[in-house]
Amino acid sequence: MQTTAPRSVRKGRFRARLPLALVAALATAGTLLVAAPAPARAALPPQTIQDPVHYWNDVLIKLIKRVGGGPVPFTRAAAMMNAAIYDADSSYQLTWKGGISSAPYIDADPYPGWIEGPDEEERVIGRTAYNILLHLYGSETAFLDQRFRERFGTEPTDFDILDTTVVNKMVTQMEDARRLDGSENREAYTGTLEPGAWRPTNYADMNDPACQTQSDAVDPNWGLVKPFALTSGAQFRPPTPGVYGTYQQLLASDAYEAQVEAVRRVGAEQETTETPEVNRTVDQEAAAWFWANDNDGTFKPPGQLLQATRDIATQRGLNTYQNARLFALVSIALADAGIAVRDVKYQTEIDLWRPVSAIRESGIDPEWKPLLKNADGVNVNPCFPAWASGHATFGAAWAGIMRRYFNADGIAFDMVTDDPRSPVHTRHFTSFSAAAREDAYSRVWLGVHFPWDAEDGLTLGEKVAGYVFDNRLVDLS
Repeated sequence: MQTTAPRSVRKGRFRARLPLALVAALATAGTLLVAAPAPARAALPPQTIQDPVHYWNDVLIKLIKRVGGGPVPFTRAAAMMNAAIYDADSSYQLTWKGGISSAPYIDADPYPGWIEGPDEEERVIGRTAYNILLHLYGSETAFLDQRFRERFGTEPTDFDILDTTVVNKMVTQMEDARRLDGSENREAYTGTLEPGAWRPTNYADMNDPACQTQSDAVDPNWGLVKPFALTSGAQFRPPTPGVYGTYQQLLASDAYEAQVEAVRRVGAEQETTETPEVNRTVDQEAAAWFWANDNDGTFKPPGQLLQATRDIATQRGLNTYQNARLFALVSIALADAGIAVRDVKYQTEIDLWRPVSAIRESGIDPEWKPLLKNADGVNVNPCFPAWASGHATFGAAWAGIMRRYFNADGIAFDMVTDDPRSPVHTRHFTSFSAAAREDAYSRVWLGVHFPWDAEDGLTLGEKVAGYVFDNRLVDLS
């Protein structure tokens, strides 16, 4: 088991050197940056979260809980914020700490300055994160301003020379990179209603007011969004059940029949006349709710994984620059996992219906309900196709990055949940892959996914993680 940070975050390679032309220009004309010292700053207020990367991810998690909605757009926000933080901190490292050990996401260069200012790394990171989040969540300006004041004891509108020398560049280059990336596409979903195809499960006894028609489908175009690292959302598209080509061939297959029977037995809320036995253990039901975090007011699956990243990073004793790289890698992988899994759900030949549709509308059990419930206690399904599982894809992408970053899988850690129905707040895991697999199968135990949704999601997320780690923020040593 590795007990220290990986080599890529311990050994610098490049040194910060200001170009001679810039030195000459500053010497003759840049009196603001050279001759005038930065104004005196009061010490930062007392902090409960010491590391600035952790602090601003905590702010993002709280935004997820405040804003609500589908989980996938939050991964875009996390990737934008954390990749910008990483590039900003890389610029700080190049300017004052002698170099960087991993490549920037977009660009990082030394910025002008002769004496490092007070809390400069903190300010570079905080002002970059604040401005990214402000542009993404303008309706939450008051909340963001409050969190900025809590961190710095000043107003976000107060002058800081770092805005001019480094922060504005970091924010602008990230926003330019994501402008018109497809995330603004609000075209409603229209699909077929033939057997096997996804449709809202608004039955009389489990009627979800947020999912009444196909046009209510969540983020149907997200599979077409420009990825942060992948070449396209379809780069690692899994073959099944799309390999069947048509819904008719899919429903006629023995494999499909086995999938339906598997989830019917373990994912039912309770016994019925046609399903007289539910083969779900007490621990499986506890895990199902632990990983759920479906309802607004929770930190959703991405927030749960970001919280786990913070807890593990703290446990492993990472410094700020190491945290910046880890959170950027995790967030980029989660964002591309969200794009890739939405490609599978909406851009393939099979937009697979949920297990309850398969079980009820085929006449197997007209009383069957999934275990999953909304905040009002109504049995529901997520409002989008089943295949592949988003939880599984997110979990595997996260685990794949964590395993590669720490160069080990068998690291013991605790995770927490935000779901009020979970019987426990914390679960213990002995490896990243074990956590990802439990996350994936929790959706089968909740009755909202087939086993192949979980398996294909695990495979998809692992491939996303591998590609992200091999191609972004790469080790320079």
